[in-house]
Amino acid sequence: MFSLQTMFGKGDRFYTLLESSAGAARDGAKALQDLLVAHGEPMLLDSFRAARRREKELAGQISESLINTFVTALDREDIEAMSSALYRIPKTIEKFAERYVIVAKRVEGIDFASRASLLMSATEGVAEMVSELRNGMSIGRMRKLQDRLQATESEADRLLLEPYRDLYLGSNDPIRMMLAKDLFELMEKAIDRCRDVGNVIYSIVLKNS
Repeated sequence: MFSLQTMFGKGDRFYTLLESSAGAARDGAKALQDLLVAHGEPMLLDSFRAARRREKELAGQISESLINTFVTALDREDIEAMSSALYRIPKTIEKFAERYVIVAKRVEGIDFASRASLLMSATEGVAEMVSELRNGMSIGRMRKLQDRLQATESEADRLLLEPYRDLYLGSNDPIRMMLAKDLFELMEKAIDRCRDVGNVIYSIVLKNS
């Protein structure tokens, strides 16, 4: 067992910033669920842009804090890698939202909600892993969280094959098929971004255990 208190220095600033970044990613996933329920209401795009702006500001604060703070045990590159990986989650979710709003009527009836639910679970898993850093955690506990996140990503991969089969075999609208494929792949990429954060965190834990 080890503590990140010595790794991040005396204060809670890095903990708070990283937890806020994970919270912005989770907010983006929740906004995506709301967008799907509203069938692509354009006004809801403001929620995604706010989450993205918030994540960008937090990344900037982390970079600035790294310049002004002595970090004794954790490599600066590790903190930057975690911040960068977190930033990519709302960025990818926003891309999905912007495209979905444009083509919502064309892809009506295609199930994106089940994948959005998995994305929500993945962002919640990321938030839990980031929060665990504050406590000084055991490798075993973090491994369980990482395994759960990997299981979510694997389920998303499995579900991705189902709509492709239906679209390819049952659709006579190639444009609708390609639009749906693009959206499904963006959803999968967002979940993969969550997995990437988990991998960064777990590698830090292993390196410093």
